[in-house]
Amino acid sequence: MPGRSATRKIWAIGLVAALVLTAAVLLGSRWRDRAASDHHAATTTAVTHVHGLAVNPADGQLYVATHHGVVRMSDKQASLVGEARQDTMGFAVVGPDHFLASGHPAPGQPGPAHLGLIESRDAGESWQPLSLAGRADFHVLRTSGAITYGVDSTSGTLMASSDRTTWDSRSRIDAYDLAIDPKRADTVLATTERGVQRSTDGGRTWQPSGGPPAILLHWQDAERLYALGVDGRILLSSDGGGTWSPTGGTAPEAPVAFTVHGDRLFVATRSGDVRSSSDSGTNWQTLETSLS
Repeated sequence: MPGRSATRKIWAIGLVAALVLTAAVLLGSRWRDRAASDHHAATTTAVTHVHGLAVNPADGQLYVATHHGVVRMSDKQASLVGEARQDTMGFAVVGPDHFLASGHPAPGQPGPAHLGLIESRDAGESWQPLSLAGRADFHVLRTSGAITYGVDSTSGTLMASSDRTTWDSRSRIDAYDLAIDPKRADTVLATTERGVQRSTDGGRTWQPSGGPPAILLHWQDAERLYALGVDGRILLSSDGGGTWSPTGGTAPEAPVAFTVHGDRLFVATRSGDVRSSSDSGTNWQTLETSLS
């Protein structure tokens, strides 16, 4: 079963090589080894195999999508949420206590190998299927307003939905990450092995963005679009990706997930560390990842 953890490992190795190799070689290597993933471990005592990060506006806490379920984190404590231990791949917080996810069932959990789109309205305590069970494995999920975008790893297709039950296949794109304009949901950026691509028609067609090669993106608001460059620099755009400026900070080595809340940046690494920065990436604090 293809998993995102192996993909992230190869990207992390490529990040170091990016100082001397082109971005295309770096990004391409991650996609070629996507099928090499490990499956679920029976038990876990620490945060491992991170696939996504997002902050819940209901409690201000960071939630981490992992190979073994969803983890709620503070600076000094980490705890698994609820009883579900699915391999949570694509992950998005769309409102207070309202989460979307995709992935694969936990060992022994009934149902198809691909969860399709699932939903929690109690901050991950319980999950319900919404659509595409057995048919889609979203490794990336992003929302803007009523629109949900997902990259289906089984087909390499970008899909979109306005009601999260019926879906439109927009284009074939092997995107590692997506960012959606908070004000114009038809404007989408995607990190790919060909560099950052831009769509202004909801992902139906794509053009090179002209910006720096990047691994991860976060479109916080109309004036703040962040990117983690392949060279490790943290970049900020105030015009939707037209121009970029370095923040002066650098990402931790081998980043695999990224989000921003207020002025605080969060990055998860291939080794399982989750770190935060309140000064645009100049200094980083390592959060507690041992599960309580």
